[in-house]
Amino acid sequence: MLAQYEFPFIKQLFQQAYAKKFRFETFLGAFKYYTSYTLKTFDGKRYLERYEDRVCMVALTLAAGDTALAQDLVEEMISGRFQPATPTFLNCGKRQRGELVSCFLLRIEDNMESIGRAVNSALQLSKRGGGVAFMLSNIREVGAPIKRIENQSSGVIPIMKMLEDAFSYANQLGARQGAGAVYLNAHHPDILRFLDTKRENADEKIRIKTLSLGVVIPDITFELAKNNEEMYLFSPYDVERVYGVPFSEIAVSEKYREMVDDKRIRKSRINAREFFQVLAEIQFESGYPYVMFEDTVNRENPIAGRINMSNLCSEILQVNRASTYHEDLSYDRIGKDISCNLGSLNIAKTMDAPDFGKAIETAIRALTAVADMSDIRSVPSIAEGNRSARAIGLGQMNLHGYLARERIFYGSEEGIDFTNLYFYTVAYHAIRASNRLAIERGGAFDGFEHSRYASGEYFDKYTERDWLPQTERVRELFAAAGIAISGPRRLARAASVGDDARAVQSESAGGAADRLHLVHQQRHLQHPSDRLAHRDPQGRQDRPRLLPGAVHDQRQPGVLPGCLRDWPEKIIDTYAAATQHVDQGLSLTLFFRDTATTRDINRAQIYAWRKGIKTIYYIRLRQMALEGTEVQGCVSCAL
Repeated sequence: MLAQYEFPFIKQLFQQAYAKKFRFETFLGAFKYYTSYTLKTFDGKRYLERYEDRVCMVALTLAAGDTALAQDLVEEMISGRFQPATPTFLNCGKRQRGELVSCFLLRIEDNMESIGRAVNSALQLSKRGGGVAFMLSNIREVGAPIKRIENQSSGVIPIMKMLEDAFSYANQLGARQGAGAVYLNAHHPDILRFLDTKRENADEKIRIKTLSLGVVIPDITFELAKNNEEMYLFSPYDVERVYGVPFSEIAVSEKYREMVDDKRIRKSRINAREFFQVLAEIQFESGYPYVMFEDTVNRENPIAGRINMSNLCSEILQVNRASTYHEDLSYDRIGKDISCNLGSLNIAKTMDAPDFGKAIETAIRALTAVADMSDIRSVPSIAEGNRSARAIGLGQMNLHGYLARERIFYGSEEGIDFTNLYFYTVAYHAIRASNRLAIERGGAFDGFEHSRYASGEYFDKYTERDWLPQTERVRELFAAAGIAISGPRRLARAASVGDDARAVQSESAGGAADRLHLVHQQRHLQHPSDRLAHRDPQGRQDRPRLLPGAVHDQRQPGVLPGCLRDWPEKIIDTYAAATQHVDQGLSLTLFFRDTATTRDINRAQIYAWRKGIKTIYYIRLRQMALEGTEVQGCVSCAL
């Protein structure tokens, strides 16, 4: 890696980093860096680099000989505007290292070869530092026939247990615990057993302790619940036998009545409202499962194909393709599974950047470099997916901190207006950066010609109306930051791909053969702390409060107008404003007060679905045991 540069340049780059005189703002930040990221001797007793050294090694690795890009990357990282994901920041520039990729999604098909491959993939990818999600919707249910012999299938739970054990066993040399998730369609016959694995009093034989759960819910499920009808659960084995495609490739909302009437498909029934009741109960107890609104996701998908799952953080939403295997588990046909290369921009610091567009483009080029350098040969379907799509995720964090700094209530009219315009502007600069990379490299991602980007349809919403600040405060913020709001004419030029067939690839990334989805947001997007969502009992709104990830040396305004009862709606409204500029997903955690009921959770789910939210991450409840334990001042000063 270092051989790509002249030594005087390397020396100058380190001098550039050290000239910034970086200091950690908190003890926890320094502790995290020196325990998890810095290069150490094999016995762990001696540190071999400071933060500036790690930043330079990451920049030199990702720039791949491009001195200007290396300098830009040092500037963006040392300033705190851009932060690569853990595997990238941890492993760049090290000879003995894991992969630079942090996120994987794989299908499991209804055969023993695919199941065996999945367990091996869990081990291989977890060993390399990734979080891995699997789709179980195609697995036949408990009691389904095997080779026409009835009551033979064990269903999805034994597979979940095997995956959980695999993730517990494999970690990245002890630096990062293995993490996995499994997704199941709401109309799978094992859905209630699936949810029961997270109950606090579940039998140890079925209880899932560390594996994350996700449920894929189509629109028809909400319609059935609204009408208080029973919902049918369909055997994946029979669906594939009748339709010739796996259950996950079926649009359940479109085919629901047809499958109900088809006597060739075995089915069972549960009450739709009772399903949502159980869903809320499990979320109340454990925070799980994640929820993916299947039809919303696919309506907004700009790429040809069907999306049937998400990832460990519920924000990756991409098309996959099944693999087929020989009996010895070798590949008959390599499908396309998903890897996503992640990094985040700090919204507060990006708004302060001297060149907003350059900060976005530098991040896009860094993440594209991660895609270029990733080749997961141990899982060929992942390697194929990365080769053809090169998908990345440009996350946005610290929205709440920025709004607090600017004394704007989270979820207020001004807060939502800022969120809308910020994500709109990031979308423009990310698409432009991707377009430039496509032209430089002479090609677009596989399937570009069939996408809504190529047809221009994706840009219609931007060219048919003006996207301008609706409040004077937000207009002032963008003017003070020197950020121009792109009007319809500029976006129309971006959408005119006929002059250059290579054209726009995506907002989240760029590069030859990149199918890079528009800004997908990483898990730490914009959640207010649960300690901050209430007013002072005396009504004061400006008492000192500890804001994680924000500025700690000033008095902060109240975080939300009113009390905790407003929280879910305010968060959902904010996310909805951002979602319209996002082609993948947002990692949305919903917070509730300790008096919330399952009815409140269901009400928030319905509200999110109606607002066009694509996924819900965790459900969090404020616990009564925490009452009175808020940090009112600086802990270090108190000590």
